[in-house]
Amino acid sequence: MRRRVALLVAAVTSAVVLAFVIPLGLLVRTLAEDRALRAATSQSVCIAGAAQNITDPATRDRVVEQCGDDRPGAPPPTVVLSGRTLLGPEPPAYDPGLNAALRDGTAQTVDTPTGKIIYVVSITKADRVVVRTVVPTAELHRGVTRAWVTLGALGLALLLAAVVFAARLAGRISRPLLQVAYAAETMRSGALDTRVPERGPPEVVALAGALNGLAERVQQLLAAERDAVADLSHRLRTPVTALRLDTDGVADPEVRERLRMHVSALEKTVDAIVHDARRPSRTQPGTSCDVGRVVAERVQFWSALADDQGRALQLFLPERPLRVRLDASDLADVVDVLVDNVFAHTDEGVALTVWVVARGDGAVVLSVEDGGYGLPSGDVVARGSSGAGSSGLGLDIVRRLAIASGGGLELGRSQMGGALVRVVLGAA
Repeated sequence: MRRRVALLVAAVTSAVVLAFVIPLGLLVRTLAEDRALRAATSQSVCIAGAAQNITDPATRDRVVEQCGDDRPGAPPPTVVLSGRTLLGPEPPAYDPGLNAALRDGTAQTVDTPTGKIIYVVSITKADRVVVRTVVPTAELHRGVTRAWVTLGALGLALLLAAVVFAARLAGRISRPLLQVAYAAETMRSGALDTRVPERGPPEVVALAGALNGLAERVQQLLAAERDAVADLSHRLRTPVTALRLDTDGVADPEVRERLRMHVSALEKTVDAIVHDARRPSRTQPGTSCDVGRVVAERVQFWSALADDQGRALQLFLPERPLRVRLDASDLADVVDVLVDNVFAHTDEGVALTVWVVARGDGAVVLSVEDGGYGLPSGDVVARGSSGAGSSGLGLDIVRRLAIASGGGLELGRSQMGGALVRVVLGAA
């Protein structure tokens, strides 16, 4: 925007400057020519009078020298009296202007390739005195080049000043707009507490105020939604608890165990929904964490349960730190979901392995594999359709966090024959 405004102002200013400078330059040249011709004509008239009225050669030469004071460095004029040269250099043998002045007795100015020639005629009773004055081009245009350079410099200075002023003016408009765009991008990434400084032109102030109001309204709606979910979970816990107590009273052991499994799945689903709905948007622009450190802490936490169940839990970490575009709390949730799925859906004693490796494109891959029965058929990531007593919310949370970091979620079969969950995380 700044460049376009500066170019537009430069084009308009250039047109205006040229519209004034070109005619002004031509006027300067015309005035210089008129000045030179007037000086030469005045000198010629002065010399003609001296040549006509003064007969003493010494006095006449002195007067002629005084007449040339206005034209320093100019070629001396030629005074012709009755066809013979009285003063100055000899005229050319063929001079139509001189012949016409002697014949007709009229003053005239003749253009030549090297300048102009002025013929001034003074008529006496017996003779005609003609003063032939040469005005060269250098004298006609004396000072014109310097004046043109001055005009060009002034025009260029005016153009530069206009461009600088336009750039500063455009900057006062574009900077607030860029701040609005940056704030909108930051809000889109999840930082809803970002606010735009309300300054600049009135239109930009109105835009910033509207965006700030929108962000505040979205925060209010999200807070109200989380409160509603918390209230819903509180209301659901009482009937679920009652259902569990009723389940314990079922006489048939097989039916009782099946109902307990369903109630446990229901409790997990409710807890996962509440946790997912109430989790704040922690992914801020520029947030990152060390994958190895976070994964090591969470695997250490789960190792006690693995020992109790007789599971072989292996961890392979890279030698150098690897940072990803994800908050440490979010990455900890990812590890907890993946490891908890192994504990929840495989038999005791089934081994699991956690890998962290760096890919060639800079991304970081977190893999969790086990030696169980593998993933069930169907879309295990879709909410509510995982099967096997699971709500599918855990893997959906993992998938969304991976996408938010710039990566994704991949599922497959491990070398141990069980499930393989590979989480690709974007490098910070």
